[in-house]
Formats: sequence, C-alpha cells, structure tokens
Amino acid sequence: MEQEHQVLRQSNLRDQALSILKLRLISGDLAPGQIYSASALAEELGVSNSPVREAMLTLVNQGLMETVRNRGFRVVHFSDKERQNVYDLRVLLEVPSMVKLATLKDRIAVRKDEFMKIAADMVIYAKEGNIPGYLEMDHRFHLGLLSLLGNEPLVAIVENLRDQSRQYGLKALRESGGLVKSAEEHQPILEAMLAGKTTLTSELMTRHLSHFMSDWAG
Repeated sequence: MEQEHQVLRQSNLRDQALSILKLRLISGDLAPGQIYSASALAEELGVSNSPVREAMLTLVNQGLMETVRNRGFRVVHFSDKERQNVYDLRVLLEVPSMVKLATLKDRIAVRKDEFMKIAADMVIYAKEGNIPGYLEMDHRFHLGLLSLLGNEPLVAIVENLRDQSRQYGLKALRESGGLVKSAEEHQPILEAMLAGKTTLTSELMTRHLSHFMSDWAG
C-alpha cells in the first residue's frame, strides 16, 4: 500500500490536490479555525503553489474554507447542529438508496470483485493506520455503489454531504483498533446487498452511519 503522504503526479494536479485536501479536512488533519498557506501545503505535496491555491479556492466556494487576507485559508468550523443535519441527511438518502440497490442485486453482481477488493483494501489501510487511504476506499465503496442506481444528482448530493463530514475521531480509532472494525463493516453490507436482503442491508447501513455521530466524531 502507498504511504499516507506522497508528492502528486504531474497530471491533473489541481484535482489531485483538491481530493487530498478534502480527505485531510474530513479526517481533521486540517483543523477547524487553523489558517493554512497554499505555499506550505504545496511544499508538502511537492508541487507549485498554483494548483493547491486553485484547490483551496474551490473549497472556499464549497463553504469548507474561507480566505484570510494576507495570511491564507482558514478551515470553517461546523457546529454540532450542522454535523447532526449532515448525519440526518445521509441517513435519509443513503440507507433507502442501498436498500433499493439490494433489490437490483444483479447490478452489483457484475462488479462484485471490484467492490470486494475495495472493501478488502480498506481493511488493509485501516490495519496500517493509513487514514487517508481508508477514507479514499470508503469514498469509492459508498459512492461507487450509489452510482449503480444511475442517479447522478443523488451521487453528487451524497458526495457533497461527505465532504462536509468531520470525522475527527478516526485518529483515536486508529490507536484503539476501532478503525479496523469500522472497515470490516463494509463487506457484510456488500454481502447483504448481493443476497438481496433488504432488511439486513438497512440495519447494517444504519448502524454503520451511526458512527458518524459517535466513534468517528471524536
């Protein structure tokens, strides 16, 4: 598996920088209230300032960061109420969507090996304590499955909600071993959907998302 921090490849630098910064926001590696300069982050990523600054301006437009004149960019703080709102919306959208997909299990079956590998890689990253790797696989698992419904607006909305998530407890989970347990929840969800078990899918997804307001919150 790749290391947590690597320099970016020369293609699509802005998009790669944006993806990495979002993961660091979600995990709390970029902390609320703290100010970060594009030049410092660009040095970490091994690229010029321009693509990183463009990525940070995109985060400003998405309401995840704000500019601080002559200093850099500040991570926007989300209140407990805002976190609760994000959680409620994710449950309302993701749980019934996964249940619906369980009734269309043939769509998952043709990509079974792909999603099984993503779930397995997530466990490997979790065991390594690689939070960015874990989050990337989690992103690919959930949004990849949702995309099978063919509803692009739904995927975009859920992706935006995930970007607004703050999972500050992941570092503590990594130390306690809970990150591995969280990663291991994905294969049973996939197996329930492949078996067309809608009630079990609903129960497993609801339990999985509940971590957002408890274990993952910190």
